[in-house]
Amino acid sequence: MVSRKIILRFGEETSGKPIIYHLVKDFDLIVNIIKARINPAKEGTMVLEITGKNYDRGIAFLNEQNIKVQMLDEHVVHNKESCTSCGVCTTACPTGALYLKRPEMQVVFDSSKCIVCQQCVKVCPVKAMEVCFD
Repeated sequence: MVSRKIILRFGEETSGKPIIYHLVKDFDLIVNIIKARINPAKEGTMVLEITGKNYDRGIAFLNEQNIKVQMLDEHVVHNKESCTSCGVCTTACPTGALYLKRPEMQVVFDSSKCIVCQQCVKVCPVKAMEVCFD
């Protein structure tokens, strides 16, 4: 069974359609919405994890709906040796993938929660957060 994280980019003409419903109902896919944002012009982005046997058919459906699909082939890596556990990255992480373990006060990285927004990479003063490509 295929499971992948993707980014959807859509315009006003698509924002009112039940796209997620069709992925679940018509293609029997499991959809985990990790992050979604729609601006006042009704254009948006959505980060999803999609799992199921009909993954390719679901992606084809999204393309037919004029939704741009971007595969998340990159991932963030936490270099523990370089990390000083200052915690700056934890304040920048929107999903809680980075957090301070207490009482040790050590930065912990849960890659399953990461949406590769790269905010941690931008703010880390010792460059302990890196983007890697598959």
